Amino acid sequence: MEASVQSTADTKDVPLTSADEGRVNLIGLSRAELEAVITGFGLPAFRARQIWHWIYHRGATVFDDMTTLAKPARTLLSERCVLSRPSVVSEQLSEDRTRKWLLRVPGGGDVETVYIPEEDRGALCISSQVGCALTCTFCHTGTMALVRNLSAADIVGQMLVARDTYGEWPSPRGGRLLSNIVMMGMGEPLLNYDNVAKALGIIMDNEGISISKRRITLSTAGYVPNMARCGEELGVNLAVSLHAVTDELRDEIVPLNKKFPIKELLAACRAYPGANNARRITFEYVMLKGINDSAADAKELVRLIEGIPAKVNLIPFNAWPGVAYECSDDATIARFSDIVNRAGYSAPVRVPRGRDILAACGQLKSASERKQRV
Repeated sequence: MEASVQSTADTKDVPLTSADEGRVNLIGLSRAELEAVITGFGLPAFRARQIWHWIYHRGATVFDDMTTLAKPARTLLSERCVLSRPSVVSEQLSEDRTRKWLLRVPGGGDVETVYIPEEDRGALCISSQVGCALTCTFCHTGTMALVRNLSAADIVGQMLVARDTYGEWPSPRGGRLLSNIVMMGMGEPLLNYDNVAKALGIIMDNEGISISKRRITLSTAGYVPNMARCGEELGVNLAVSLHAVTDELRDEIVPLNKKFPIKELLAACRAYPGANNARRITFEYVMLKGINDSAADAKELVRLIEGIPAKVNLIPFNAWPGVAYECSDDATIARFSDIVNRAGYSAPVRVPRGRDILAACGQLKSASERKQRV
């Protein structure tokens, strides 16, 4: 089965969704902000809770659908506010059912969002920035310039588009296809912490989308200053993109290491609030042939993470056009995994998903890359 493009459009022909004409975009507002906007229009405060329910539980896209509001209130909201979701520029479906959207977000710019399905559930990989400033050498997104941070509306909007696609409205209480969220898309989430935290707060709210913090994983390349905040304020699962066991190599392939070297990063992991054997920190480790995949590397990895409630995700390198790296062979990956496993740490090998549509880990890069900051 070949990968299919389900809908496409030239990016210049897709209208930018934004709160134009001075209208307020209600998506992405906190509960307090939404109430302030609503009462500012002369509506009673309880209407904000109703609107929240319509946006995040029922998936309303127009105010006229909000039938628990009187018609004059709906008219007023239509005149003063918008419900701006990202626009779908293109949508691709992989042969393994992985789905990738290229989205034009309300705040401006384009990002990629990926859904990775399992048998009766799945994870939505959400972006936090347009582009990325970290320049990790094995990551396609790292070849882009950073354009801007995404707003809470831009981040939440990715979830709403996915829910629209899979028809998960109203929010299901039991089984759901969109069961997990991974902040592992384009960008470094901890460099956009405030907007990411606000968006995840909306997504976790139990009167709306209602995804548990235990089903949300935030991935960082190691921006140490915001790691403790993430654990204290959000309590979500933490994944750390380690990828090397020496500062010399990590400085080269994850340049953020020059600011926050391995010793400092691992100290932050040891102190991460809420980490225990039931909620282990995940160390992500991309397998690069002849670079970081030796038995000595595996043994050093075990030594480094000793005492941290952890597991290791081994990621076969996913190639992209122009990259110089190759993926370690299966035997080498198996040997590496076995060494880590025998030391008492789970070390599963991630099955690559969506490679045929460049949707796998490390392959995301907007086709409509913007060079100019907005």
